[in-house]
Amino acid sequence: MGQVEIRLPKMGESVTEATITNWLKNVGDKVELDEPLVEVATDKVDNELPSEAEGVLVKKFFEADEVAQVGDVIAIISTDGKLDDSSENTDTAPSNDSNNNDTTESTIQNTPSVSSSTVETNVKNELGKSPSGKFYSPLVKSIAKEEGISMDILETIPGTGQGGRVTKKDILNFIKNGSVKQETKPSAIQAETPNKPVSSNTGGGFLADIKPPVVTPGPNDEIEEMDRMRKLIADHMVMSVHVSPHVTSYVEADVTNIFKWRAKVKDEFMKRENEKITFTPIFMEAIVKAIKDFPGVNVSVSGNKIIKRGNINLGMATALPSGNLIVPVIKNADQLNLVGLTKAVNDLANRARNNKLQPEDIQDGTYTVTNVGTFGNVMGTPIINQPQVAILALGAIRKVPAVIETPDGDFIGIRYKMYLSHSYDHRVVDGALGGMFVRRVADYLEQFDINREF
Repeated sequence: MGQVEIRLPKMGESVTEATITNWLKNVGDKVELDEPLVEVATDKVDNELPSEAEGVLVKKFFEADEVAQVGDVIAIISTDGKLDDSSENTDTAPSNDSNNNDTTESTIQNTPSVSSSTVETNVKNELGKSPSGKFYSPLVKSIAKEEGISMDILETIPGTGQGGRVTKKDILNFIKNGSVKQETKPSAIQAETPNKPVSSNTGGGFLADIKPPVVTPGPNDEIEEMDRMRKLIADHMVMSVHVSPHVTSYVEADVTNIFKWRAKVKDEFMKRENEKITFTPIFMEAIVKAIKDFPGVNVSVSGNKIIKRGNINLGMATALPSGNLIVPVIKNADQLNLVGLTKAVNDLANRARNNKLQPEDIQDGTYTVTNVGTFGNVMGTPIINQPQVAILALGAIRKVPAVIETPDGDFIGIRYKMYLSHSYDHRVVDGALGGMFVRRVADYLEQFDINREF
């Protein structure tokens, strides 16, 4: 029988594993080439994986909520449409012992300064499995790594999740109870503390004593479990407001010239570039110029160190059909002209709405822009996307009466205006810098040349 092994593909430079969230096909179902087969989730992004062959799905090696490593065989497809009775009773994935041995040997040879037990633990962590065969989610392993919890210690933590799996709550309770301190040498803690970056999952320890309210549902209430992405967003937002003291500055900008220019060129732009030009790339262009003028908003904070970013990578908050939010990133936005920015914005937005983003599409952002005007909002107070230090919210463009100054006197006219809301981390961005930056963005928008060629 002709069989094709479906392996978990590489999904980004820093991604080594993924959680199987939902199988779109059952054993025995016919599968077309490039038809979505399974949904997977990393700690960066959710993806649908297409089938690499046409045939019948005869075996699944991972169930929902189990974690697979990049390169693992996750399914087998029969290309002649026949079920293999012998494969139906197989409970484990094919072994890649030769590859794993090569990895282990290479790791040991290149880490002479650590003990063999440490190497063994690191290798097991890389493979995603504990000595007992337990699986741990990327989030749990990330917290364990930040807190110096070895795999041996992790296995002692009782799990309350499905099938006894250790959840985020379980590992945070373990840390809160002081168990980690008993297992970690004080000298190691002292050496790491000065330069240890703030954990993106625990909020630097600020959340340890915060207890969320317990709500009793009423008889007419409906209970809905948060999906995985909503949980990640919730954790990220709570962490951000506890790590960074937020300040927001507001500026109103007259964008009449931009409004009229876009209306004038949009048909020709579509005809020539085969792209729809929205206001977003025009705003992005102004923001890039302002970041060049005030690079102090394009930094990150790690402990007591300020990291000045060499690239300008603009994140653009994008709403998904599910109602969740994701932030794809325009890499090296300062190297793109208006046409390039338009193509980048449209491509990322389209792929976000169709769940086609790759993990690298949402990594390495240095500054984020969110468009609250899309929902008819005049202004907002956005939360910083850690580890960045600032975020700009674009309000709705409104047609309003305004005082217009001319050499012959002032008069009332109709103008197109919008509010810009700039939230920034007051640890490193003072009011002067944060306020001057957003004012400069408004200046670039107001000075837009209505006769500009594209």
